[in-house]
Amino acid sequence: MALAVLNLASQARFAAGQVVMTAGVDELIRQGRFNPVPYLRRHLHGDWGDLSDNGRRLNDAALKSGEDRLFSSYQVTPDLKLWIITEWDRSVTTLLLPSEY
Repeated sequence: MALAVLNLASQARFAAGQVVMTAGVDELIRQGRFNPVPYLRRHLHGDWGDLSDNGRRLNDAALKSGEDRLFSSYQVTPDLKLWIITEWDRSVTTLLLPSEY
């Protein structure tokens, strides 16, 4: 996934930092049931997914100020939701399932 992340970074609106994932996301990838790259691309481009208008505004403000984390939520399938969180200092971006929060 490292090469994919490098390709994503060139057009990103913010730095992803180190990209990590939880065990649940890793297992879905290993099983061939999930490809996180399109969702990571959306997150890095400022498409926050299935957030409320207030959630989108909070992310947009955090993107401008650089003082808060960025959060995206994507309903991948009816049974699968992915969360992506980039820390306030843009040092780490974590892909996780809501059940792992």
